[in-house]
Amino acid sequence: MALSQSTGVDSRPAAPNLSQKFYFAAWRWHFYAGLYVIPFLIMLAVTGLMMMFITQVDGRDGETLRVSVTGAEMPIEAQMQAVLAAQPGAIVEWIAPKSADLATVYRIAPPQGGNRMVALNQYTGDVLEIWDRRAGWYDWADNMHGTLLIGETGDRLIEIAAGLGIVLVVTGLYLWWPRGNWRAALLPNLRARRRALWKNLHGVLGFWMSGLLVVFLISGLAWTGIWGEKFVQAWSSFPAQKWDAVPTSDSTHAAHLNHGSTNDVPWALEQTPMPMSGSTAGTQGLAPGEAVSLGSVIALGRALGMEGRFRVALPRDANGVWTLNRDSMSGDSTDPFVDRTVHVDQYTGKILADVRFDDYSLAGKAMAVGIPFHMGLMGLWNLVLNTLFCLSMIFVCISGMVMWLKRRPTRAARLAAPPMPEDLPFWKGAVLIGLFASLAFPLVGLTLLAVLALDVLILSNLPRLKRVVS
Repeated sequence: MALSQSTGVDSRPAAPNLSQKFYFAAWRWHFYAGLYVIPFLIMLAVTGLMMMFITQVDGRDGETLRVSVTGAEMPIEAQMQAVLAAQPGAIVEWIAPKSADLATVYRIAPPQGGNRMVALNQYTGDVLEIWDRRAGWYDWADNMHGTLLIGETGDRLIEIAAGLGIVLVVTGLYLWWPRGNWRAALLPNLRARRRALWKNLHGVLGFWMSGLLVVFLISGLAWTGIWGEKFVQAWSSFPAQKWDAVPTSDSTHAAHLNHGSTNDVPWALEQTPMPMSGSTAGTQGLAPGEAVSLGSVIALGRALGMEGRFRVALPRDANGVWTLNRDSMSGDSTDPFVDRTVHVDQYTGKILADVRFDDYSLAGKAMAVGIPFHMGLMGLWNLVLNTLFCLSMIFVCISGMVMWLKRRPTRAARLAAPPMPEDLPFWKGAVLIGLFASLAFPLVGLTLLAVLALDVLILSNLPRLKRVVS
């Protein structure tokens, strides 16, 4: 025992207690998760801001193009002729304007493939603008936001980042949780200086935005290819069996109605099979004997209460249906509780399916609200809130990097990660948590187990490598 010569008291530093060991373990996990997650969070915040403001200023589908109301609208057949004269191809979708002084938009499938959008003055027949929807800045940002522009691989990397983001939130809350001083945790200390100020602002702002960040991460994860598509969405899709005696096709809503990286179909319906035309099934839609055309289907939509902006997708083949859709995810309204999708037989005009918000599962309802909220489409308050959130996220990420650089020794050839406490009990519990996470969030759980194995089994036996990443 090392005793002080003058006092006879043990002069060695006291061994860290259990609480301190857990603090350093949480700090270490927070640090490593941040190394991976921060670049993704900054990218998601920047592209999210881009999409929100492009939607407000320029729109995704020409919904901000204004026209002068000069009388009655041209008949739909005349509008279609004007559109096809300017852009040859097949009309696949009609999009109503939100108000009388905005342009009507048509989506065209040209012979060479792809999708072209045509904005039309519905009063004069003048074509205002033609563009490829996939070529705009919104679509670039949307593709970057969801796939890093590299397809499925990017989707998987972002899914891991979103899951580790939850780890970042949990460990961050543990580190910043007030231990007897709530004021210090909830209010920034602007009198602090240097690294202490950065740490204080990082912790306080992170504390306040943690709940909202979890909402964004979960709603984002529900869009991903593994946890979202294979697990949650597959279990929560609207069951086509609810359409009694209505024949269904092999094509899903997503395959039939979505195009490119843009999702226009409600989340709960994406994996649901489409109904088919050509049977005697369905309920009364158009009047018996009335011709089934774009004009009559639009009139049916308005008779069903679809006011303002809604969409009509035309049948693609002999088995296809007319689809009327009003979806807050597509910016058709700011109220997800009035979302509605109606399928109409192209031969009889009967309604084959009429799906509303109340028909969704609990997860479907959560996503019906969560997606437009995530996209800032539920009104001005939502846009302002999401803008402040994205800017806060960028600051929290940057401040985390600044704290690391200020703590890291000058010219140190290592990461300067928080040290792993020795003799940390319950490490087997961490393995169990990792296994549970693997079941709930497969890619995230596997990543956690891989990092844990690297930290415990490999680095401990390779001193030089351990020093570099420590």
